[in-house]
Amino acid sequence: MDNLRGALLMTLAMALFASEDVLVKTVTARVPLGQVMIMLGAVGAVAFGLMAWRRGYSPFASSFFHPVIIVRNLGEVFGTTCFVVGLMVLPLGLISAMLQANPLFVNLGAIVFLGMSVGWRRWLAIGVGLAGVLVILRPGMESFRPEALLGLGTAIGLAARDVATRMQPAHVHALQTSSWGFFMGVPAGILLLAFDQGPIVPLASDTAMILAATCLGMVGYYLLTRAMQTGDVPAVTPFRYTRLIFAILFAFFIFREVPDRLTIVGSVMIIGAGLYTLIREAQTARRLRRVTPVASPSRVGT
Repeated sequence: MDNLRGALLMTLAMALFASEDVLVKTVTARVPLGQVMIMLGAVGAVAFGLMAWRRGYSPFASSFFHPVIIVRNLGEVFGTTCFVVGLMVLPLGLISAMLQANPLFVNLGAIVFLGMSVGWRRWLAIGVGLAGVLVILRPGMESFRPEALLGLGTAIGLAARDVATRMQPAHVHALQTSSWGFFMGVPAGILLLAFDQGPIVPLASDTAMILAATCLGMVGYYLLTRAMQTGDVPAVTPFRYTRLIFAILFAFFIFREVPDRLTIVGSVMIIGAGLYTLIREAQTARRLRRVTPVASPSRVGT
């Protein structure tokens, strides 16, 4: 029952994230991208900062300047910027499909920086997933779109963030890193505005959409966290891929976008590789638990 509840929470979180993407894609058609990022970043940073402060964790802690946190924040701002720019210039289904490659790059980062060892089967799965990325990008073909590289930048940037999160100091709370991650959107937005037309006075409806997008993202983050706490990780994590399903449905019914055949084939390859990697990780974890000796109760405390 816990796994079912966790799966439902994860699916709902992905639906909220996909809904947030729709709002951001819609509002950036009228409001400069940099201004949207500033507003999203400021609201999210303040909200998560207040939640961290209420729990006794200062959002102004010196840990913000820890090297691992700096890498995490840079990965966050790079990946998020690529994703938001991609929402403006790419079909929602395509940028969302590229985002699904994130776990593959996280695995590569864990192998390089965390010393994680994998067998030939998982290497093969990673290779298949990366081949799926190439199928979507289709380099060298007439249908190649250079702007699709934004999706690759999104997956790599957010993978750097995720790997750095695993390496961050234990005393740093998730609410602090969430606040800092959102805050990084502010200087990034200011930089983008410097190369754009400058800020405008948004309509009330645009402001409401930006606030709604921020709320959806924050609630989605909370539900994702609860999902991982409620069910077993191997049982719950695969439901992250439902975000692509929601994105394709929203893209069709709202923006009249239909993914082409290569995007679908590449997405299937990426998701299949990701699911296989998760299954292998779960099998390895169970095997390690079976062979790890359990301490005798009579020796506890000696």
